[in-house]
Amino acid sequence: MSENIVVQSEEEVRIKKQLENKTDADSLRIKRFLNMPDLSRTQGSPLKEIVTRASKVKSLEGFDKIKVPEIIPTHILFDLFNMPPGHPARSKSDTYYVNEENVLRTHDTVFWYYYLNNPSVKKRIKNRETLGAICYGKVYRKDEIDRKHMNVFHQFGGLYIAPDGKKTITPDDLKNTLSEIGRSVFGETDFRFYEHNFPYTDPSFEMEAEINGQWMEMLGSGMARKSVLSSFGLTGYHGWAFGFGLERLAIASMGLPDIRLLWSKDPRVTRQLKLGRKFEEVSKYPPITRDISFVVNKDFVPNNYFDLVRDIAGDLVEEMTLLDKYEDEKKFGKNKISYTYRVVYRSPDRTLKTEEVEPLQAKLYEQTRVQFGADLR
Repeated sequence: MSENIVVQSEEEVRIKKQLENKTDADSLRIKRFLNMPDLSRTQGSPLKEIVTRASKVKSLEGFDKIKVPEIIPTHILFDLFNMPPGHPARSKSDTYYVNEENVLRTHDTVFWYYYLNNPSVKKRIKNRETLGAICYGKVYRKDEIDRKHMNVFHQFGGLYIAPDGKKTITPDDLKNTLSEIGRSVFGETDFRFYEHNFPYTDPSFEMEAEINGQWMEMLGSGMARKSVLSSFGLTGYHGWAFGFGLERLAIASMGLPDIRLLWSKDPRVTRQLKLGRKFEEVSKYPPITRDISFVVNKDFVPNNYFDLVRDIAGDLVEEMTLLDKYEDEKKFGKNKISYTYRVVYRSPDRTLKTEEVEPLQAKLYEQTRVQFGADLR
């Protein structure tokens, strides 16, 4: 009998309470992210439809469902998942730190820890039972600004493990499961696998699907590393795991030109967001482009700058392109560097007016100077 497990975190509740009265830029940003809807649980969203279809495949029958906190201690998210200090994923240029010891979750594989430490599941482990679980929801990662990436997105992950000697779970079992999931989303199409490298699985595999005659990367997977399982106190078990971004599959299924459309409330857009239906652009709204040039210290982090742009303009920025980057000690001074970015403003569902964009660009100029100590050029 499968279980629905919801993990409550007193630490998360405490941190959210502390955030309520904070007004610094980082805290306001984190509060905004946490308040964004979870599209994997939003009725009518194609991301929820992918979750529903994937959850129903035969290979995942009887799997438990677990919902885990969004604010995770670093020792759980990183240390226990084979990402020691110095690992790139721990960098503050990639990850949103709520405080020094807690971050917004960057991957949903963290559910392994909460699942295997659940009291009910621990009893089943003691009885040497085979275990399967799925988890899905929002994850957060600093990223560039373009039509295929957002810093708030959604993942779906699975774990299937059995006691050594009682049952043998192989990579072929994993590939069969993933092919089932792929067909549930895309229908009858071809899939292929190639070896990859992930911190918590070995061997690891990427799966690609053939969509409209092109091979597209779909998801990552592999056999759960015993060293990672033992970090949670579990020994004598083996099995597979996978994880994939729901947006990636939705974009491929519908041929979406812009990830922001998944968040749209425009009925002309939402009525088209059906898996397998080719999206037809409501209209090709004209872009408004503006350039910004500035000189900053060499420790400038572009991903942090993209956060500022998102704070100011929200989903009205379609893309940011680096036009120029160079050093000139005589001109700018020691340890200084010049950047020029092109900002493309375009709404996914209406025509922007210049008078809307100008205040946003003016604020970007001001906050670039204030927050990054930049000299504007």
